[in-house]
Amino acid sequence: MRQKVVILMSDTGGGHRTSAEAIHEGLVYEYGDTLAVELIDGLRDYAPYPFSRFPAWYPSMSSARAWEPGYHLIDGRRRIRALNRAVWPYVRNGMRRMLRENLCDVIVNAHAIFIGPVLRALGAERPRVVNVVTDLITTHALWFHPQADLTLVPTAAARERALACNVPTDRVKVTGLPVSQKFHDCISDRQTLRSALEWLPDILTVLLIGGGAGIGPLEKIARRLAESRLPIQLAVVCGRNDALRKSLESEDWPLPVHVYGYMENMPELMTAADLVVTKAGPSSVMEALHCGRPLILSGAIPGQEDGNIRFVVENECGVWAPGAERVLEAVTQLVKEGPSKLARMSTNARHLAQPDAARVIAREIGRFVPQLAVS
Repeated sequence: MRQKVVILMSDTGGGHRTSAEAIHEGLVYEYGDTLAVELIDGLRDYAPYPFSRFPAWYPSMSSARAWEPGYHLIDGRRRIRALNRAVWPYVRNGMRRMLRENLCDVIVNAHAIFIGPVLRALGAERPRVVNVVTDLITTHALWFHPQADLTLVPTAAARERALACNVPTDRVKVTGLPVSQKFHDCISDRQTLRSALEWLPDILTVLLIGGGAGIGPLEKIARRLAESRLPIQLAVVCGRNDALRKSLESEDWPLPVHVYGYMENMPELMTAADLVVTKAGPSSVMEALHCGRPLILSGAIPGQEDGNIRFVVENECGVWAPGAERVLEAVTQLVKEGPSKLARMSTNARHLAQPDAARVIAREIGRFVPQLAVS
């Protein structure tokens, strides 16, 4: 019988699924079909109402004014223990059913919300538990539990936070953030990619990303950049927001604009572009850095993404420019400074990439699978 790893995630933002899929990819790369790997959306499939609705509500919840004070209100070891005790009676049956229906050797938490309930629901003869922290710098106390067998973090700052939350030193390791192999395998010539995409070959190209859901001020940013009549072309990825895609496709633009829906070839789009404008989500940031693309961060979820802004700005691979007007100012300044500035930012971006992170994480998980540990 094949050994099995279960990866718990949820679509509260696109980053958790992206990281979970990268971990899955790393496990398949390292162990092939000797290991069964399954991704489970624990909130959608096993949590009671209202927790089961969090994925649908997340875009509006994370943009609400109460999000940041709420984030900080429960960010502490004692407060997390109290929170887990409070929600346990409501989630107990769902967590236990999830574990019964998904017997495995290792549970990988790619979402902080599951860690406390899963560890409480497990009995004495339990599978090993590995937490993969998918926030880069600003990491919530929800991520850290001293009873987890291993906590894998993306940065040294996240490791310091883990130790402050009483995770034993020998149970926390810095591995980088898992990113799909395709983002650092995309080495095609930029001009070849632009030709295939039918983009103009020799003009500054700005890629605007709104995530899988196409949320945020994407339309305002696109319109403001187009109105400026800068010597640029735009590529706008609307994700699954069909209404936005249709609206932008029907526009009579004063400069070249290429509009897309949900795209599977983001590495090619990033590599073909000169500059990426996106929210400061950890996966979006690291994917752009793997492609060597400078970043303009047009927004951030307060609290959890604050550190990502510092990470990008302090390492001089991008700028913080929230809102359409500031994005325009940033693009205008980069156009003025010329290609040498973008080249320096691109070099800095590549230095921050962590191309082996998913495979390193896979090998750490594999240490807890009996059949793999002795092979």
